[in-house]
Formats: sequence, C-alpha cells, structure tokens
Amino acid sequence: MKALVSSAGGGSGKRPERVFLVAVEWKDEQVWDVRDSLAELHELVASAGGSVVGNGTQRLDAPVASTYIGSGKAAEFAGRCKGESVDTVVFDEELSPAQARNLEALFECKILDRTSLILDIFAQRARTREGKLQIELAQLEHLLPRLTRFWGHLSRQKGGIGMRGDGETQLETDRRRVQDRIARLQRELDEVRQHRSTQREGRQRRLWPLASIVGYTNAGKSTLLNRLTGASALAEDKLFATLDPTTRRLRLPTNQNVLLTDTVGFIKKLPHGLVEAFKATLEEVVLADLLIHVVDVSHPSAEEHILAVESVLREIGAEGRASLMVFNKMDAFGVEERIRQFRERHPAAVAVSAKTGQGVDDLLAAIGAALRPIRQLLELQIPHSEAATIARLHEIGEVVECDYDGPQVRLKARVQPHHAREFAAFAAVETPGAEKNGQ
Repeated sequence: MKALVSSAGGGSGKRPERVFLVAVEWKDEQVWDVRDSLAELHELVASAGGSVVGNGTQRLDAPVASTYIGSGKAAEFAGRCKGESVDTVVFDEELSPAQARNLEALFECKILDRTSLILDIFAQRARTREGKLQIELAQLEHLLPRLTRFWGHLSRQKGGIGMRGDGETQLETDRRRVQDRIARLQRELDEVRQHRSTQREGRQRRLWPLASIVGYTNAGKSTLLNRLTGASALAEDKLFATLDPTTRRLRLPTNQNVLLTDTVGFIKKLPHGLVEAFKATLEEVVLADLLIHVVDVSHPSAEEHILAVESVLREIGAEGRASLMVFNKMDAFGVEERIRQFRERHPAAVAVSAKTGQGVDDLLAAIGAALRPIRQLLELQIPHSEAATIARLHEIGEVVECDYDGPQVRLKARVQPHHAREFAAFAAVETPGAEKNGQ
C-alpha cells in the first residue's frame, strides 16, 4: 500500500498531506457531539494516511446553499489553511457538487467531504475482486454528479486522499463512459452475488448455523474472530482495517459447528451509496441466524456506536434478527464501572477481551444458548452394547441427560436436525422444535 503523500515544496521530497477539518455544530446538538465527530474524522484522516494540522467548527441552523458553512466562515478558514500550507480540507458533512466547487475556488486546495474520505480508505483496503468492484462502483456513483468539478483540473490532476482507487481513471472520461462503466460493474457484481449465493447454499447443505460479527469499525471484530476460531484475519488499531468478509468454522463446547463471519465495520454517517455497493457482502449479515454485536466498551462514545450500528442494520434489512451483544476490551483500564452501567441497559450482554481471551468461555456458552432454538431435542434409549452410537452422540451433539441404569442407556441430547435420523432407531420420544417450546 502506498502512503498518502504530497509534494513538499519544489523538491522531490514527499510528506503526508496536511489536512484541515471542518465540522458543523447544529443548534440542537451538544458541543461534545461535535468534538466526538471531529475526533472520529481525525482518525479517518489518519487511516487514509494524512496529517491533521487544524480544525474549525461553525454553528448553524441549516446549511448555506453556496458554501455550506457561509462565506464569512469559509473565508476565515481559507486564511488559516493558507497560513498552514494545507493540502486538503475535509468536511464532516456531505457536500453538494456546487458547494464543493465553490469551496475549492475559495480555499485554493482540494476539498473533500466525509463520504469521499471513507471511499478513499475503502479503496486502499479492498483486497478481493469483489471488494474492488464494490468500491469502484461506489466511487463512480459518487463522482458522476461531480464530473464538472474535475474538468477544469484535468491538466493538473491531483493525487492523494480521495483521488485514487480504480475509480480514479474515470476522471478523464465523460459522463456517458462513466455511466457505461457503472452499468458494467453492476453486471459483474450481480455475478459475484450469484457466486456468493451458490457458496451460501453449499454451506447451508451442511445445515450449520451462520453467525455474523457486526459492530462499529475498530471495535475488535477481527481480533475476536481470530480468538474464537484461530483465524489470521488482519487486526489493526485503525478504522476499517479490513473490508472483505472472512468466514471460519467455530466448534462450540456443546459440539455444535457454527460458521462465523467477520464483516465490514459500520460507522456514523456511513454513505448510503457504500451500503448499496456492499449489499453482496452485507447479505451475510441479513441471512445470519445470529448477529454478534461487538462494542468497544472502553470508547467514550460506545452508546452512540451501538445506535449507529443499529441504524445500519435497519438500512440493510437486518433489524430484529437474533443478536448477542458483546462488550469487548474489558481488559482496558477503568472500564469496570462502564460495563456495570451498560449492563443495566443491556442485561444479556457478555463482557470479553478479544485480546487476552478473558470472558471467551462465557461468550461461547452464550452463543450456544442463543443457537439452541435451531437444534432438535431427542430422547433416546440406546442399548449398552451400542457404545459406538453413544460415543457418536457425545461427539456431534450436546448430551444434557444420561442415565446408565437399566437395560438401556436413557439420554436426552440436542443435535442439528440433519443428524437426528442417525438415531431414529433409538428414539423414545422425539420432540421437534426443541427450545422454542421451552424444552
């Protein structure tokens, strides 16, 4: 991955782009809401490889049509940026094409909004063909109404944040060619969705339940996947460290096999176009039997992160699915009181440290309990001579009762439905639907 750099002066040396942040404080918001949003925007810029040299806020009732923040405040910020030799100004809100053009003329440097910045980070992190297609589609759909802004700059095209990825080459094309490319990408993504659907059907033939790990970006989802399954998914302390989903088998202490999928992290103000482009990936969330919602309980905005994740789940149609909340980073200093407070609002949550493994046994038990309703409870009578059958039951199922007295061994066990027929000859009473009927 290439670092994001700009030319330093007139020499050949390179330096990180110098970035100035702009946020709006709406009249119905609290001051700390703006501070949190600016702090997150700072992290996004760092993830993109830029260096934040300053920031400014403007208090508004509503955005100004021409410059979003008003001409006076824009001129003030432009002066500060020129004094700091700023390369790029990033707005925390989405700008219209006209606003971006006006601001770029006033600031005399590159203007990006939050959406462009997130797209740039995604362009850096995508590794699979599917991920690259999804990012290029989102970039081009974001670029299409903004083509006129770039026509005057094609002879001195800039690189760096917001200006790279596969979508970059389309800046030199006209609207028709961009639209043709978008149509082609959509066809290719339809093929990817069909391929993913075939893979999913293959997994479903095994009748293993699917659990998807969801959560705010940088909450520790990949670290948790690695801890639970021994996977080697990339886990870094940065926003959107991984984009492409990773699925691994998890064997629970109850001998139940589960397919565990790590998905792309969510964030406040996640661009709608990005959600649309990533629908093929996010289908793993929509179709999951269980959502494991990981929360960085050490983060000061943890409650806001929970609400942001729930908002995205509603947008993709995953609202109301069975879920298990996991408070991660319980090893962080001074989080005990925060965990206690959060448990008052989320009493069924499990606290863990994906980094150290603390609380993982409790989490595995909670996952097993959450998935019990899709298992079948069998009552069996197996002759003592059928030792192999009894061993098989212990291997693939969860034996909850076992009585060796009498001529036959009496057992109660939960198994996945496709295993039930192996023991049909020994059934005393078979109760389908298991846990849904309180059994």
